[in-house]
Amino acid sequence: MPGMSPSTPPTRFAYLGPEGTFAEAALSIAVASSEGARYPQPSVPAALAAVRSGDTDAALVPLENSVEGSVPATMDGLADGEPLVITREVFLDVVFVLAARPGTELSAVRSVASHPHALAQTAGRLAELLPDVVPLPTSSTAAAAEAVAAGEYDAAVCAPIAAERYGLVPVVEDLADHPGAATRFVLVEPAGVLPAPTGNDKTSLVVVVEDRTGALLDVLREFSVRDISLTRIESRPTRERKWVYSFSLDCEGHVADRRVGEALAALHRVCEDVRFLGSYPRADGRQNRPVPAMADDPAFAEADAWLAAIRARA
Repeated sequence: MPGMSPSTPPTRFAYLGPEGTFAEAALSIAVASSEGARYPQPSVPAALAAVRSGDTDAALVPLENSVEGSVPATMDGLADGEPLVITREVFLDVVFVLAARPGTELSAVRSVASHPHALAQTAGRLAELLPDVVPLPTSSTAAAAEAVAAGEYDAAVCAPIAAERYGLVPVVEDLADHPGAATRFVLVEPAGVLPAPTGNDKTSLVVVVEDRTGALLDVLREFSVRDISLTRIESRPTRERKWVYSFSLDCEGHVADRRVGEALAALHRVCEDVRFLGSYPRADGRQNRPVPAMADDPAFAEADAWLAAIRARA
């Protein structure tokens, strides 16, 4: 199938920086340090822009958190601009500490900073420990740790690796309101060659539907009639037209699978716009549901042959 042949692996990786972020830790899981250079970026849009400009070959960015949900900057960044495709997903368990400069006592903390998602995941504990402190947002957890090291804030909510990287010490450990949270990161590359099917894949896309009754139902029907399971669906404003929304979807299967390919083709027919965001191996530890015999590729091929035989007599 076109787009399934081997490609040159990326060797230059952008990620949400600075050094010490959860994104850097996730990138270390996805790609061995010996396989390429790392380039921290100040924001998710900057990481995606580095790929689009050709400054890097790929970017590792957060897509969603098990507690706080999706990361809007990533969802919007993939939905707009020059197309990029997801080639891999990585799940990282998230552990937060309240880190400060050595010698700082909890009672001396008057300012706390971190990424908004981290602050949301620790809001309860922070309110309990520091009821008079209003947390301040930063571009990343590591940026907050770096600012604490520079004396801009008293403490940061960050990963243990960030505290160590910037010479801070944990004042409070296991800070999360809901222990066991995880963040899903995705590796994105320029649109081109796709990972080969593994038999346990996901496909991601963004669709824009008309403002009419039943439009979303039409989208869902294309998956339902082909027995394709959706693993995620959420809406986002298109930002180009008021009150017109796009839907970000993940489904089981690979675009090389006949039923998934036909579903995407049908969506292209019934939707205002469809943006394919990639097919890639599933990494959440779950297995795709078995494909019913009537929906597997041989069944599609047999149906095609049957129809072709009838049309040949026309």
